[in-house]
Amino acid sequence: MEPIFTPAQLAEIKAYSLPYYIRAAVNPFVYVGFLALALGPLNKPFYRLAQSSAAWLGSRLGFLRTAPVSRVFLSAMDRLWGEPGWGTALLFALCVDFSLKLVTAPSDFYFGYILEHQYGMSTHTPLTYARDELKELLASVIVVSALVLGLYGLARRLRRWWLVLGVPVALLMLVASALDPYRSRAFYDQTPLEAGPLRTHLTELMARANIAFADVLVEKTSVASNRVQAYFAGQGPTRTIVLNDVLLREFTEGEILAAVAHEAGHVNESQWPSRIASSVALVAFLFAIDRLLKLSAARGWFGTTRFADTRTLPLIPLLIYVVMTVSAPVSAAFSREREREADRYALRLTNDPATFRQMLVKAARLNKMDPEPPRWVVIKGLTHPPIGERVADISVP
Repeated sequence: MEPIFTPAQLAEIKAYSLPYYIRAAVNPFVYVGFLALALGPLNKPFYRLAQSSAAWLGSRLGFLRTAPVSRVFLSAMDRLWGEPGWGTALLFALCVDFSLKLVTAPSDFYFGYILEHQYGMSTHTPLTYARDELKELLASVIVVSALVLGLYGLARRLRRWWLVLGVPVALLMLVASALDPYRSRAFYDQTPLEAGPLRTHLTELMARANIAFADVLVEKTSVASNRVQAYFAGQGPTRTIVLNDVLLREFTEGEILAAVAHEAGHVNESQWPSRIASSVALVAFLFAIDRLLKLSAARGWFGTTRFADTRTLPLIPLLIYVVMTVSAPVSAAFSREREREADRYALRLTNDPATFRQMLVKAARLNKMDPEPPRWVVIKGLTHPPIGERVADISVP
């Protein structure tokens, strides 16, 4: 039977993967170390910089407080915050976030652009890479702003803010996946798959799987990457099958059907238990933040002078990171089992193990998947079984 890689291909895969393994080992120390600095010696300089910047902007842009539209917004922000100073809080948060991005920028550029081009995985031009990075930066600004003004603003005004914020957000999380088809379009153009044998056979495959869907879309990711990808986005009336254009270019029709059959296995998983668990975990996490903010204020940690002092902000990503790191091995183990079950489902649905194996082998070659990653990488949080194990599990007559 054909091996997954030739010796030359395997050597290239190992050379490509090694820097990623090194980064996986080093990154936790960089991330936690920076947040420790942001809570320690860098906390006061960052906060003073935010104060002086807010004062400078206030003196230059003071006219906005009397302008017809902006005064309404600024007045609402003052009421939400409960007092002047939300500008300093926002600038402090952005200062911490931007400083972390500056620290990791050389590594991000090397892995996101140089290494990917070196091994033929990226098709980004400098302009398209910069454009996508700018989109990521703007998204980060929105998230950080919402975190500071929403979480800290509510915490200053309401005793049980964690419940007031957590319950609506948790309920929103239960249906948020319905918006997935629209979020993905922020980075890549999508067009309906043209009528023809592939669309017909996909429709027949989904009929056998008893999965309703709204459309089949082609996502034009070849402008950035040579990786193949297929996935379902949305739920209910918004559910769509998304195939990237690299997949259509590199895979045969049978291999595409096999890939979609695997993704159909995930659609047929019971989604609600994990969604409900995530929603409950969010409320519990916000409650833990509330306890931590109260403890910080009581003991004067990080120069705090009151409850929900913005200087405690680096505590939140640090707490998130600790929780995610501790839970990653367990959640990844469950994820790997779901992937194995999705493979088994696809084999039952297509009844074509030979083509399914060909699909996995081709995907492994194109996406440069290490067939035998280090065991610590798997345990640390690998969400898919190593491709070598997945291929070995397929019995081909």
